Amino acid sequence: MAELQIGDTAPDFTLPRDGGGTVSLNGHLGKPVVLYFYPKDDTSGCTTEAKDFSSLLPQFNAAGAVVVGLSPDSVKAHDKFTAKHGLSVILASDEEKSALQAYGVWKEKSMYGKTYMGVERTTFLIGKDGKIAAIWPKVKVAGHAEAVLKAVQAL
Repeated sequence: MAELQIGDTAPDFTLPRDGGGTVSLNGHLGKPVVLYFYPKDDTSGCTTEAKDFSSLLPQFNAAGAVVVGLSPDSVKAHDKFTAKHGLSVILASDEEKSALQAYGVWKEKSMYGKTYMGVERTTFLIGKDGKIAAIWPKVKVAGHAEAVLKAVQAL
C-alpha cells in the first residue's frame, strides 16, 4: 500500500476506546483531529507523549481539535493507563491492527539485533475536511505535542 501523503483523505476507522464505547474518525468530521499512533501503554516515551497531549488538551479543545491516541493495546490496558496517569485524551484500541495498517504505521522494527512488527510512533493532523494536513513520522516525544498544537492553531 502506498504511504499516506498530505492532502490524502484520512482512512476512516471505528474502534473501541477507553472508558467504553467507540471512537470513529467520521464522527469528528468538521473538526481537526490529531491522531497519534504510539507503541505501548505505560512505557516511558508513550507515557510522556500521552501526558504532554493531555496537559495541552485545553488548548487543543480551544482550537476546536480532538486528540486521539491509538495503539494495539486493549481497552482494559488503556483504562489502566488513563487511570494511572490521569490522562484526558481519547485512547483507541486497535488490537486487530486495521487502522495501524491503513495508516502505514505497523512496520518492521529492530531492537538489539532482533526484528519484530510494531508501531512506528507517528502523528497525523487531519483537517476539518477529513484530509491529512500534516504528518510527523518517527516522532521524538520531547516537544512533539507543542509542535502539533502550533500546527492545529495554524489551520
